[in-house]
Amino acid sequence: MTTTHHFHKKPIGILLALFVLCLGEGFSQEKPRIAIFSGPTATIQNSYPLITSNKAREANDLPLLRNEQGEPLPYDRLYYQRLAAPVTLYVEMYTAHPLESDVRELYGAPDGFVGADGKFRQTRKDPSDKPVLKIALKPEDGLYPLPYMAVQADGQPWDGTAAYPGAPFSESRQTFYPNASRIFEEIERAGGNIHGIADYDFFRPAPAGGYTKGLPAELRTDVGEGDIAPETLGKDFFTYGPYGASQNRMQLARATNMVQRVMASGEYDGSIWLEGSPSIENTAYWMGLLIDSKSPLVFNAAQRMRGLVSADGDQNIIDGIQYIASGVWAGDDGASKVGSVMIQDQTIFSSREVQKGDAKPGGYVVTGGFGGVIGSMGYGAKLTFLPVRKHTHQSEVNFSRIPKSVPGITLSDNGLIATVDVAVKGPDGELIPESMPMVTLYKSARWKTEDDGSDDPSSEVDILARINDNLKKYPLAGFVGEGMAPYGSMIAPMDAALELAALHGFPVLKAARGNADGFMDTNPNNLFIEGHNITATKGRILLMACILRFGAYPPAKDPQNPTDEELEAIKEKIALYQEVFHTH
Repeated sequence: MTTTHHFHKKPIGILLALFVLCLGEGFSQEKPRIAIFSGPTATIQNSYPLITSNKAREANDLPLLRNEQGEPLPYDRLYYQRLAAPVTLYVEMYTAHPLESDVRELYGAPDGFVGADGKFRQTRKDPSDKPVLKIALKPEDGLYPLPYMAVQADGQPWDGTAAYPGAPFSESRQTFYPNASRIFEEIERAGGNIHGIADYDFFRPAPAGGYTKGLPAELRTDVGEGDIAPETLGKDFFTYGPYGASQNRMQLARATNMVQRVMASGEYDGSIWLEGSPSIENTAYWMGLLIDSKSPLVFNAAQRMRGLVSADGDQNIIDGIQYIASGVWAGDDGASKVGSVMIQDQTIFSSREVQKGDAKPGGYVVTGGFGGVIGSMGYGAKLTFLPVRKHTHQSEVNFSRIPKSVPGITLSDNGLIATVDVAVKGPDGELIPESMPMVTLYKSARWKTEDDGSDDPSSEVDILARINDNLKKYPLAGFVGEGMAPYGSMIAPMDAALELAALHGFPVLKAARGNADGFMDTNPNNLFIEGHNITATKGRILLMACILRFGAYPPAKDPQNPTDEELEAIKEKIALYQEVFHTH
């Protein structure tokens, strides 16, 4: 990464117009450069398992693949692969479309003819000879869809991802791609024409596929220096399925550091993050809060893996690229006026209000009851509404505004609650993974306890246990209580337990149930942050960011008996949090 790009300083539509006007004067316009980030459990980077074809099974005298009726499959599934040597093919004319032959008089002459004996001749020898076109395929041409011919080391066919049902990860192949470079090559081969729109660099902040044997530097297709060391499932890459491995808070910090570093470099005019469809909505919001960038941040997912009929990931990626290249996101100053967006099924969602509703086309829904869909990618990028929430370079909790340290809470040697200084950024200015806040979520429900009318917190043993555990392990921590809709009200014991958490110094957010389709009133007299119309899951993300910015509350010396001065100090700190929840 050596070239500095300034493509984002003007709306791209204006620049393209200038390009057309200046063609006669030798003017040339540089393409935008886009950073492509690979996130965890990404169906959009997952592929259908490599299954040994019937062509290979016939050659190796192996059982054929059959349909539900027990009949051999009529055609082999094709997989993109690379040629090892040049090869010449003869393709029958007029077979690319059922009606080609209807206008054969419009076509030029064939390159020759292939007879019933399979031999190519320049001239037709028999009326049954087929007219053909001659194609010379070369390795440098790139990928071609071909039958999969590989078998296992013991000669058995590949019937799935693993060598046999129930095999351990060490005896299985991966279906997730290690980065998106191969996907972009396949999109281009399929007619996506994306390399004419922009240039791309590929990054692996928290990928779904990994190099378990490592990879030499000269074979890398991502941006990075040196060899890739052997990678471990659950530490370096994160999948779902039979070998599922979830990412943790520390990995989120490392990924955020990479995205901020890349987007602050001045090299990129936008970015696309690829992740699993159930979780990307939270990552999109998190990055939109933390990343201090004036360039657009796009997030794409897929409901169906690569290789399936109607797989949706490629079009979502193409739409993301075209959105960035369109410049519709840019304000008069060239900076993003939209922040982070999710683009799914040709719909542009604000990252704060988007949520996965179902694993089907159009399965993403909006939350908060008002807005959420801000534009469309149908027939070009169009914005119809602009979000008023602060984001990216405007955010009050972005990288530039997070201090080096914030106050945290712990137990002193004498067993009393004490405030400690917690470093959240290292000397390099990046987030310290071990300092990421532990924020837990609790859901209120009626008919839950023996006596809902009691305000005794002792029945909320899970919340009380978490308070004690946080005091021992997590100086930066918080709580989210999901209550009723739309007020966020909770049963009395939960209210009391979460109030006790606030008195210990832990920020507590109240959010409304479900999609939060209504606005909560702000009550300056209680010890809670009210979530406005944010969902509990998105509220948890914003609360984590706020804790990195503001730290813990000043704890009461005796949380069971706080003084008026201690209560007032806590409320003053809550006001800082509340303002962010009203504006982000």
